[in-house]
Amino acid sequence: MRVVGSVSDVLARKSVTIWNVAPTTTVFDAIQMMAEKNVGALLVMDGANLVGLISERDYTRKVVLHGHSSKQTTVREIMTTPVVSVSPHDAVSDCLHLMTDKRVRHLPVVMDGKVMGVMSIGDLVKWVMDAQSAAIEQMENYIGGGYSA
Repeated sequence: MRVVGSVSDVLARKSVTIWNVAPTTTVFDAIQMMAEKNVGALLVMDGANLVGLISERDYTRKVVLHGHSSKQTTVREIMTTPVVSVSPHDAVSDCLHLMTDKRVRHLPVVMDGKVMGVMSIGDLVKWVMDAQSAAIEQMENYIGGGYSA
């Protein structure tokens, strides 16, 4: 099955709240915010500029495994940069390939330098599952005589 749709289609179906922290935020405060907001990553913003991304993976690999203190380490020290991002016009299938190739789970959506939202792998999986369910329902209706030829 071919996956259709664009990033803007997916964003239209989800909350556009963009959770972010400053580069000077402590890792502890960033992780606490992720827990409160039930998200796996936060954008790192310096004013209106996207400068990085911090994820649970960054925390476990760059703080915990190295014996650093999350209360003394800043987000700037462990954030992922440069950030892999997409535009609202990009295809869902391209995003899935990009996430696989770059081994990332979150893609900021940026247009003309402005952050428009964030796509997670979960958002894209839900999009694909909904599309598959709709296609199956259409086929079942067709086979069952629900549609005229």
